[in-house]
Amino acid sequence: MGEPKPHPPVKLICGMISAHEELFDKAVSLLQGRFGPVDLKSHIIPFNFTDYYTEEMGENLKRIFISFQKLIRPEDLAEIKLQTNRFEREFLYPGTEKRMINLDPGYVAAGKLVLATTKDHSHRIYLGRGIFAEATLRYYKGSFRPWEWTYPDYRTEEYIQIFNRIRHIYMKQLREMREEMG
Repeated sequence: MGEPKPHPPVKLICGMISAHEELFDKAVSLLQGRFGPVDLKSHIIPFNFTDYYTEEMGENLKRIFISFQKLIRPEDLAEIKLQTNRFEREFLYPGTEKRMINLDPGYVAAGKLVLATTKDHSHRIYLGRGIFAEATLRYYKGSFRPWEWTYPDYRTEEYIQIFNRIRHIYMKQLREMREEMG
């Protein structure tokens, strides 16, 4: 019989999409106030893979990714998604329920990148409180790789390089934690 073991801490990430680049810094400040310092912030990437967000958020959307220095427990992902949803409400177009920024939290673990979502699908696991988790990328043979359900933008070499850098930072953190524990 298998014995349950605690999962190692994981590296919190957040993807952001907005037509207003100046909101990225404001959102990062808000997120840092809740989740601690950022240790990686990607360059701004044009988000032109889908028009899913255009009606709500506008045209010429951009994306960035950040990762946080402090590691988290993977079981906290649902609550983190609920918190980022609350933060999104602080950036609504005046007099509307339309978001000016989309915040997509997730985490990097040694073998996968996981995203949180409110949308169910056959490959997503329910975490509770209306939140699902999706293993969006897997780490195999030295790099993250997509699944058949992986969003088109997350399949790009540009994104995968960012997540590989985040994983490198994370693995270094895990090694340092193990060394400290003896």
